[in-house]
Amino acid sequence: MGDCNVLATLLSTFDVDNIPVEALLWQTGYLTIADFWQIPGRLDLTLKYPNREVQSSLNDCLLQSLTGSPSAPGQQISRLYRLLQTRDFAGLQALFHAFFATIPHDWYRKNALSGFEGYYASIFYSHFAALGLDIQLEDTTNHGRIDMAVLFDGHVFLFEFKEVELVPEGKALQQIKDRGYADKYLGHGEPVHLIGVEFSKDARNVVGFEVETLANS
Repeated sequence: MGDCNVLATLLSTFDVDNIPVEALLWQTGYLTIADFWQIPGRLDLTLKYPNREVQSSLNDCLLQSLTGSPSAPGQQISRLYRLLQTRDFAGLQALFHAFFATIPHDWYRKNALSGFEGYYASIFYSHFAALGLDIQLEDTTNHGRIDMAVLFDGHVFLFEFKEVELVPEGKALQQIKDRGYADKYLGHGEPVHLIGVEFSKDARNVVGFEVETLANS
């Protein structure tokens, strides 16, 4: 998650059976107040991670929860950083394919989350967030929302996630192109990488990974 805006009253919620995620993260120190805006009778707050170490720690925990493995992510995160630095997209695909393959069968059987496209996308996001990178989720453009934009090392990585049981294969990358998601980043002098990632609930893994790079000037 990036910065989020909440009402100040939300942070005083203490009902443990029905506590908003933002309030829980603030009360446990994973989020801090970055800014505020006050009008009569109302105080809005902007919350953010205190630092990259806290961001990485939280997303490490999320990965362990999402995969049912206390050993995740381990060396996976460090390897992801090196693959991004070298723009090794084949290696990136292999990395995530191998990671999904390590998630125990019993975890899928016992956890309803795996039935949703967002589950696979969340694992992807948590890997990048654990590195403390500049990430935008649901990055808004004039033609829609990019699932995930990552700004790193002078490059822009735009990700679109699809589930092949819901849409035909090849649609993830095509949507990025058809809707001109890269347009807002053109002219910045940075290469833009369009990455369509497709998951399968039946295969429980990444089954499609297409990349197209736009030279920027």
